[in-house]
Amino acid sequence: MAIGTDSHFCFVLLMDSCLQFRMSSSEVNTYFKDKENKATLKQYEIGKRTLNYLITDDTQKPLVIFVHGSPGSLSAFIDFMADTTLLKKAQLISVDRPGFGASDFGYAEPSLTKQAELLKPVLKGNKHNRPVILVGHSLGGPLIAKMAIDYPELVDGLIFVAASVDPNLEPNETWFRAPLATPFLKWILPRSFRASNDEIYKLKPELEQLVPEWSEIKVPAIVIQGTKDSFVPAANADFVNRMLIHSSVQIQLIEGVDHFIPWSHPELIRNAILELLQSNSLTSGK
Repeated sequence: MAIGTDSHFCFVLLMDSCLQFRMSSSEVNTYFKDKENKATLKQYEIGKRTLNYLITDDTQKPLVIFVHGSPGSLSAFIDFMADTTLLKKAQLISVDRPGFGASDFGYAEPSLTKQAELLKPVLKGNKHNRPVILVGHSLGGPLIAKMAIDYPELVDGLIFVAASVDPNLEPNETWFRAPLATPFLKWILPRSFRASNDEIYKLKPELEQLVPEWSEIKVPAIVIQGTKDSFVPAANADFVNRMLIHSSVQIQLIEGVDHFIPWSHPELIRNAILELLQSNSLTSGK
């Protein structure tokens, strides 16, 4: 029995080490070692939390902040952070959301309000009276919406990428997510999946609370959505279009594209960023 228990424990540890969806600091530094433009890892404390993010140089240009999905980490946008075309036009930041990457790995924050509050120092500390564009993939989508709602003076443009935002389109997965969120079972999950389950389990009610607040957003937005997305239904793009009644909204519905746009079609995100940066509707920084 002891041997079986030890074997099971070793298997759990192996799964945890293999399924982290993040890069170590040394891996990040190695990635940028031979790059013309460097990026720096930074951390800050807020309450009992430690938050981690990656930032490039040049505070004189507009700022673009990437917010990953679930599970994920700042490494989801690592190639964008070295994109020479973008770096000519903007300073770039990629964040580890709470519970992911090096931001208290494994301990998620299901509340979108609290997540936005935890990421506010990245916004406020790097605003510098210039335009700030937020790019959110998957679960990062509703979070950037919440950040724009709660801190309108800090956000000037939004790009939603395969964003899970419509509560009515959320699948009913309570039957398996609820047990996995209990202390008795969550320990069997790799930490990345534990954090992901904890926040996705609470996502539908979080999105429902967000519905009446969408009309407060008054910045331009671009929505990039694939028609073959099996995780986030394409109708989520229509939801954003309906909700942003005080914003200019551009919908890019891409035929045959799935959920993994940051990796399969990075040019769509790059072009959307460049388009917003050149847009007359983007303010010069509030």
